[in-house]
Amino acid sequence: MQNENSTLKRTFGMREAVTITVGTVVGVGLFTTGANVVGMMGSAVIIATFVAMLISIYPALLYAEMGAALPYAGGTYKYASLGIGKPFGMLAGWNFIISLVAVTSGEALAFSFYFKTFLGALGLDIPGGATSDIIIACIIVVIFMACSVRGVEITGRLQNGFMFFFWGVAIIWFLLMIPNVGLSNFVQLPEYVDFSAGGFIGMVALIWWCFAGFETCCAMGEEIRYPHINIPRALFLAPFIVFAVNAIFQWFMVGIVPTSELGAIAEASAPYAEAMTIAGILGFPLIMLAAGIAFGGDFSTLNSSISVPPRYLFAMARDGAMPKVFAKVHAKYQTPYIAILVLGVLTVLLIATGSMIYIASLSLFADLFYYVIGIAACGFLRKKKPDLVRPYKAPLAWIGAPISAIIYIIMMTQLDREAFWTGVIWCVAGLIIFFICQARYGKQGDEALAEQIMAHEDPPAEEKAKMDREFKIWRAVVAVAVVIAILLYIIPFVFA
Repeated sequence: MQNENSTLKRTFGMREAVTITVGTVVGVGLFTTGANVVGMMGSAVIIATFVAMLISIYPALLYAEMGAALPYAGGTYKYASLGIGKPFGMLAGWNFIISLVAVTSGEALAFSFYFKTFLGALGLDIPGGATSDIIIACIIVVIFMACSVRGVEITGRLQNGFMFFFWGVAIIWFLLMIPNVGLSNFVQLPEYVDFSAGGFIGMVALIWWCFAGFETCCAMGEEIRYPHINIPRALFLAPFIVFAVNAIFQWFMVGIVPTSELGAIAEASAPYAEAMTIAGILGFPLIMLAAGIAFGGDFSTLNSSISVPPRYLFAMARDGAMPKVFAKVHAKYQTPYIAILVLGVLTVLLIATGSMIYIASLSLFADLFYYVIGIAACGFLRKKKPDLVRPYKAPLAWIGAPISAIIYIIMMTQLDREAFWTGVIWCVAGLIIFFICQARYGKQGDEALAEQIMAHEDPPAEEKAKMDREFKIWRAVVAVAVVIAILLYIIPFVFA
């Protein structure tokens, strides 16, 4: 095996940077807890979703700045280490890891739910209840761990395939659902909708979990080609893509479920399947939905969320902030295989809890905490490294960064107490490991690799022109999708 001072292989382009990011985000939140919020809010869910997008856009710009200037593996860990100090970098990376491990666990369970729905629609039932859910989830995690070890080329190809399969199936499902949509469902809200400050913030926090991970490509900065161009472009697009996908799926759920029966969606483990059952839409449409979610949405999230956290652990170990064994790179595949395997085991342990709400709350705590650190890191980096080459610079950071951090801290106050204290214990454990490693390895880093990692090599003119055309197409398609998503919620008030 190669030593711990290895860098990773630059393979991904903008397309992979987008799909690895969006694939991490569009999955467990959208199809489980995010969908449960539809049952709690009815058509008013669009307000919470729009707010979740708004509070994601500016932090994404801050990450675009840091990712372009410092295209390291490990994203927030590296930014916070350089800007604030290694203990804060460790806390950021440590929380990113548990966040995506929790996402992986929840996604694997979500896959089980929708996979069993898919088989049930075909007349095939898997016995065993919750036990079979856990077994299926563990098996699928092991399969994706093996793919991740095999290399980023496989990860990238799979990610593109899963995402485009998901979008293709989603479009067909949308067309099938249009005749079943009742516009009157949008103009009447459930009587129990909670618009109090605390209730609304709690709903936004749950919906925001559907956006958390919008900076995922930063974690794979050393594996993205021309990162000073591709990372900002991916981050410009990601929050809007996630908004469009969430808003459109939510619109169809509201449209097919009578307002009086939305309460059942709030507690469902597979809300979209439950919605179709309530609406009496079975057969081929249900098969299409379950297949798209299980083999597109769930697979894309599993593929990316299993691949990304080991890059954080790898970067932290290479810096001496975690045990050096996690910095080992496979001689053939150039992947941090030890980190992948260990985090896979941790994922299986979380799956064994079988609790989606606990997993979601733990992930939310970790997400919000490391974003607050990452947002602060951008400000500290500007002050500490004013001469750092920044291919992109976020506007008005002195206003946007503090406001974003305050919003995320407020959302942290609405989390489940049990998950909150689990997060605190996780942070304490991480700090103990960090200081032990610092005492053993000394205060070392990867400065010797800085010049190689931070080199802003421009693509040849022909390739740059091709990249620009691709980005323009993506930008146009995403803009149209966002406009359509918003109009869908306005139309019922015109025609209902």
